[in-house]
Amino acid sequence: MSDSTHDEAHTGPIRTPKQLLLTVIFSFVVPVFVIIGLVTYVVSDTKPAGSLQAEKQALGGVTPQDLDRGVAERIRKVGTVEIRDANRPLRAGAEVYKVQCAACHATGAANAPKFADAGAWSARIATGLDALVQSAIKGKGAMPPQAGGDFDDVEIARGVVHMANAAGGKFAEPQRAGAANGQPAAAATPVAAAAAPAPAPAAPAAAAAPAAAGGEALYKQSCMACHAAGVAGAPKLGDKAAWAPRIAQGMPALVQNALKGKGAMPPKGASTASDAEIKAAVEYMVGASK
Repeated sequence: MSDSTHDEAHTGPIRTPKQLLLTVIFSFVVPVFVIIGLVTYVVSDTKPAGSLQAEKQALGGVTPQDLDRGVAERIRKVGTVEIRDANRPLRAGAEVYKVQCAACHATGAANAPKFADAGAWSARIATGLDALVQSAIKGKGAMPPQAGGDFDDVEIARGVVHMANAAGGKFAEPQRAGAANGQPAAAATPVAAAAAPAPAPAAPAAAAAPAAAGGEALYKQSCMACHAAGVAGAPKLGDKAAWAPRIAQGMPALVQNALKGKGAMPPKGASTASDAEIKAAVEYMVGASK
């Protein structure tokens, strides 16, 4: 009798293989399904009211949506590709000059040769049009590269030709290779002309002004040439120390300086932008420099 009692005292709740199998299932399989269900619930977009707040607290103030945005930010492409219409009409050299070049070349800022100054341009014209165009596209001295902006390389070359011819050069205005009109493209090299210098293109129409350009767009078109590199004492974009005393003057004073010109800066930065667009550009630079 004592042996029977001893055996029963050491007998567990699992006495048959079936009981063992059920125990294994409930111990391992069921928790797995519970975990899967919880994960599905957490990542689901449709949750009962109040569940998102509780979930955010459980994750230390970070919701799954925040995590998704973080992942999207990490895998975002580094660069973008801008596709331009290769068949759009080329801008005239005078228009390119007013929008892209006049900020420095109209006043001679940072030793830029002034427009129509034959003495300053003669040595440069002697180097040939190819050298002048490459200097403009790649940048030289205090002049930043002009490639990659609102104008393509052929249009930049047209602006160079406009300035060079106004100072005594006799270059043909470049054309886009394989132009849509079927006319043969003129080579972007100096062309000796026995006749008088090529006539200056007609003044650009009112549409030449940046249409509905935002502050950043106008900055890149007309202000960046000086404010990106601090040319001629211009406060560099993002330089808080240089902008602080100017910002202290108040926005109306800054806008008036930009509209009327100050120091080496010509009125409106030599652009054809409206007063509202100039104000937007000033606000953009101030906002980026606080």
